[in-house]
Amino acid sequence: MVLTDAPAATDVALISDHLDQFNIDATDIEDRKPLAVLAKDPDTGEVLGGVSGRTSLGLLFVDLFHLPASLRGSGLGSRMLRMAEEEARRRGCKAAVLYTISFQAPDFYRRHGWEAFGEIPCDPPGTSRIFMTKSLA
Repeated sequence: MVLTDAPAATDVALISDHLDQFNIDATDIEDRKPLAVLAKDPDTGEVLGGVSGRTSLGLLFVDLFHLPASLRGSGLGSRMLRMAEEEARRRGCKAAVLYTISFQAPDFYRRHGWEAFGEIPCDPPGTSRIFMTKSLA
């Protein structure tokens, strides 16, 4: 066994692929697919921020969502979240899940119909990870 804080991308992909195959064998459903909505600089094409996640077994998983401060409050984040949710619906998802940290964006998600279903304290003291869900039906 090897303990590492820098696993090779190929090693992580192998674990993911094997878990995906296990799920396919157990469910006969092969629908895992990445999903991203990217904000790009119109002049350079550089990615400025975005939403990254996946759909699988009827759920949208929002893994990462970040916009630089200069783009927040413009409505862009709301449009990006809606785009991800709409694509998940097209893919047959009935619900979505994510976690955010109490100092990040729980109020943003609540304004968009997300509800907390769990909270776990983390560092620094007074901070927590908030697990949220939203029906897409």
